[in-house]
Amino acid sequence: MIESHDFPRPAAPLLETSLPLPLRGRGKVRDLYDVTLDDGQEALLLVATDRLSAFDVIMGNGIAGKGIVLTQLACFWFGFFAPRLPHHVITTDPLRIPGLSDADRAQLEGRIMVCKRLPVVPVECVARGYLAGSGWAEYQRDGAVCGHLLPEGLRNGDRLPHAIFAPAHKVDAGHDENIDFATLEHTVGPALAEALAQATLMLYEEASRYAASRGLILADTKFEFGLDGKGDLVLIDEVITPDSSRFWPADGWTPGQPQASFDKQFIRDYLETLVAEGAWDRQPPGPLLPDAVLQQTLDRYLDAYARLTGRRLRFV
Repeated sequence: MIESHDFPRPAAPLLETSLPLPLRGRGKVRDLYDVTLDDGQEALLLVATDRLSAFDVIMGNGIAGKGIVLTQLACFWFGFFAPRLPHHVITTDPLRIPGLSDADRAQLEGRIMVCKRLPVVPVECVARGYLAGSGWAEYQRDGAVCGHLLPEGLRNGDRLPHAIFAPAHKVDAGHDENIDFATLEHTVGPALAEALAQATLMLYEEASRYAASRGLILADTKFEFGLDGKGDLVLIDEVITPDSSRFWPADGWTPGQPQASFDKQFIRDYLETLVAEGAWDRQPPGPLLPDAVLQQTLDRYLDAYARLTGRRLRFV
């Protein structure tokens, strides 16, 4: 019997939080607060809301429960990688946060990570094992991805000869900017650049092997890192969720054709139809998405969670 992990069904998507805590900022999906835990430790609270973004634009509506799926899957991967690389999560228990009401804690159940406050490396560390998305577009234009020259004649969805490290500058607004390794070295220094590349590819290869054992292809993903007091890398943010990764069913992989997926590609494809019809221009504000599209996206996220963890996540 497959184990289930049950959470109360959200009455509506949680699009924004308003907690009695110092708000540090809001990202596309997460709200960030400064917190002092019940043991006096200063920490950072990450709340995964149900906001939905695509093409760096937040959509007009969200997916109820999506933030819970993201958090639970990220915590699975943090535990998976813990023997190889430390992470920033202290606790996921809302009871550890003083000053919250019962209603606040109920709202946060399953969707928070209380994390160490660490200096953040201002680079998004992307690993690509297959040609897809912006990597495919760059290859068509340049024959290379982030400075990695690739063989001629590759198709969209092809497996690369070897996984590549494709860093990007993090920017406050708009799309992160792809950079080559020389630019990364100039930005963070040669030693840290090499450490980021090695850690990114190590994590990707381990996750890819595991995903393959569960019948999934991890086509690409991204990691973010902080630094501890000794300057060593710490895994932060979220890890290998359908928001930050491409998952394809291994038994349906067909290079040169659109891939079935368990990630945001379903949303992107729908939005591309709106763009083609002139109904949206990829600029804010994002459109309201039909209920059927939202439900099918959630189903894909839940399917990815079940395949990867061996457990069902249910809203009851």
